[in-house]
Amino acid sequence: MVVLVFLGLSLFAGFMLANQNPINADMKKVVGSPFISAAISFLIGSIFLGILSAIMSHRVFPSGSFISSNPAWIWLGGVLGAVYLTSNVLLFPRLGAIQTVILPILGQILMGTIIDTFGWFGTAQTPLTLMRVIGLIVLIAGVVVAVVLPNVLNKDVEAMDKAIQESETKPVLLGWQIWAIFTGTLSAMQQAINGHLGALLQAPAQGSFISFFVGFILITIVALMVDKRLPKVSELKQAKSWNWLGGILGGLFVFASVLSVPKIGAGLTITMGLIGQIVGSMLVQQFGWWRSAKASVNGIQILGVVVMAVGVVFIKFL
Repeated sequence: MVVLVFLGLSLFAGFMLANQNPINADMKKVVGSPFISAAISFLIGSIFLGILSAIMSHRVFPSGSFISSNPAWIWLGGVLGAVYLTSNVLLFPRLGAIQTVILPILGQILMGTIIDTFGWFGTAQTPLTLMRVIGLIVLIAGVVVAVVLPNVLNKDVEAMDKAIQESETKPVLLGWQIWAIFTGTLSAMQQAINGHLGALLQAPAQGSFISFFVGFILITIVALMVDKRLPKVSELKQAKSWNWLGGILGGLFVFASVLSVPKIGAGLTITMGLIGQIVGSMLVQQFGWWRSAKASVNGIQILGVVVMAVGVVFIKFL
């Protein structure tokens, strides 16, 4: 029963992240920069998680004794999250829609499996059994069916991706493809590290805040370096009230991951989060939420999600 609760929590976290993406994309149109939009989102998420931490644990920042008595890598979650977010902005114009989505997902699944198998970052060690291997293969097949196949069948997307990739030399393209997979591994490591930090602090909300706050500092530095400006008040006044929700949804995603990783492991937390993201993205497109373009959900996408769920059953319950 406890396992099901945290599987559901991870699924919900992925759904929150799927809604955050179009909200931040709309904010990008308002402020004219993906980096400034991300910095605003991180700021709001940090404030939200800071308040949550103060309410739940009566503290926000860790003590000096805690900092000095723990390894430096436990603070890397926010750094990896900022690198992952920045990389996603850079990948699309170089790889196209399909590879920008699928390659990081493969990196997440691969690293999540490695983390659980060897017990890295303080997670419980889970043997790589035959059923887990079968489950992973089924899971990846589901991702391909749900994410890749609909885009391949869309001739406009396929033509756009082909044109983008032909503009790069093969060595450069290969480099970006490798980087895309690597950014996925960073995302998986981030979730595992954040989960361990929350467990060490015995305060998941505080661990989530620290990760988000570090990410805010780094993405703000990147925004200032790239755009060399702060958002204008006139720009911010044009934002819709829901444009400010992106940071809160991102904060909820991190908080749910911090709660789930110590209970069900990094691999399953990441997997259920991915299913939640895909289902959430399908609903966002179906109903055109957050001023996103409408696109009807088709049977292939639903089949892919079902196949992914079957993979989870093999990984956890067989």
